[in-house]
This record gives sequence, structure tokens and C-alpha cells, in this order.
Amino acid sequence: MFKTEMTKCCEMKGFLTFLVLRLMKDGAKSGEDIRQEIKRRKGTKPSPGTIYPVLKHVHENGWIKELKDAGKEKKYEITDKGKKELDAATKKFVALFCDLKEDFRTEKSQPS
Repeated sequence: MFKTEMTKCCEMKGFLTFLVLRLMKDGAKSGEDIRQEIKRRKGTKPSPGTIYPVLKHVHENGWIKELKDAGKEKKYEITDKGKKELDAATKKFVALFCDLKEDFRTEKSQPS
């Protein structure tokens, strides 16, 4: 059903690659921008040794490109290929996990 390179996206580093692409869909970001956004959302900031290998992976796959003249920090933006990859990965994510919402509601409503 999902026969694209999406396997590469969701297999490497768990869903971190997926998350990086999702964050980049809203505009160009540096590795530090991504680390800060994950900290804002999750409460902990991933190390550079976690984020930069993922950026390298998505860059090598053509899902993001480096912006020239972005200043001191390297900034990246998602490519059309990356948008297609993100769309396929999002569909797979939704197909795999959206039905779990009911499982969590059932667990919460049961008495302890």
C-alpha cells in the first residue's frame, strides 16, 4: 500500500526523521532550531549527536536542501521530494496509530 522510499524515513532513528520533516514543512530550520522546537514540545532537547545524523540522512535522500547565504548557521528547507515523502509517511503514521486513540480512551475510563 505504501510502496515508496518512506521505509527509509520511518525506519531510521525511529520516528525522529518523520518528526524532523514535519517540523521543516513550516519553513526553513537549522539543527538548533529543530532541537529547540523538540524541547518546547517534549520537554527535553535532543543532543547534536542525535539531530545532525538525521539531518545528514534526510539531506542525502534529497528530502531537504541546504539554503545558501543563510548566515552563520546552516539552514535547511524541505524539498518537493521531501514533501512527498512526508505525505506518504504521514499516511502510514495515521493508518498505524490513529485507531489507538480509542484504546487509550478505554484504558482511562476503566476503574483502577
